[in-house]
Amino acid sequence: MILNLNRAATHFKKMIPQLTNSSVCMRDPQRVHEILESMVKAGSNTVQVISDFDMTLTRFAYNGKRCPTCHNILDNSKLISNDCKEELKQLLNTYYPIEIDSSRSIADKLPLMVEWWTKAHKLMVQQEIRKDLLAVVVRESDAMLREGYQLLFDHLYEHSIPLLIFSAGIGDILEEVIRQAGVFHPNVKVFSNYMDFDESGVLRAFKGELIHIYNKREGALLNTGHFQELRTRPNVLLLGDSLGDLTMADGVQDMENILKIGFLNDKVDERKQSYLDSYDIVLVKDETLEVPNAIMLYLTGSK
Repeated sequence: MILNLNRAATHFKKMIPQLTNSSVCMRDPQRVHEILESMVKAGSNTVQVISDFDMTLTRFAYNGKRCPTCHNILDNSKLISNDCKEELKQLLNTYYPIEIDSSRSIADKLPLMVEWWTKAHKLMVQQEIRKDLLAVVVRESDAMLREGYQLLFDHLYEHSIPLLIFSAGIGDILEEVIRQAGVFHPNVKVFSNYMDFDESGVLRAFKGELIHIYNKREGALLNTGHFQELRTRPNVLLLGDSLGDLTMADGVQDMENILKIGFLNDKVDERKQSYLDSYDIVLVKDETLEVPNAIMLYLTGSK
């Protein structure tokens, strides 16, 4: 075992030195090494990337200040009244501690997460938000994609590797963040909660079933035509920041390899072990995409 670990460490140091960064933790480096070698052997034309959005592709914090999620961008905007902001804040203070509580089971959390976002969406609909103001709200927000986003998005596009983004956030806001960053390429597909506007461009409802942290895979499965197209890509690079993100690839048929990379942004001491048990690579308080980028460059044989 020691020999295997040493071999993996030597390989990473030589081929993917970013995996030896101080922010990188692995329970089983040898397994990571084997998955990577299997994926390289299969070729980058068999790879797809499945990622969460908030706090995974976007930053968790910048200069010590929390960055907004898709919902926060709207919550903190001029499109929401002060009374509504207060109600949304109360919902966050009630339900967010439950979402990140590693001592509670998913079965226990699930109905509470549905309750949270159903209430939040109902409050937003009452605000009669105008579609034409969403771009302005995103532009004025503190939303930031992680450092290195340009390389990740552009490289995946250049190599025709699909990027599927599954998010319990708001698809309209999410797409606008990517669009304004100049990286909303044709290979990017988003599965999220979308607003339903009336003919005058005013929010009246949210479309379809609620997509929340624990059912993202179901949202993807509804789009079976897209998954048919991806059947020739049985090797998955999964990026997430919560234990709920681990099931995002469950809709992938005939999967051969999956490498799971988890961003551990918050409550590190109490959550680290559960992340190490669940993700192949855990990135502790790392606000960059340096490691996913290095892995993607390795998989595509790029320098």
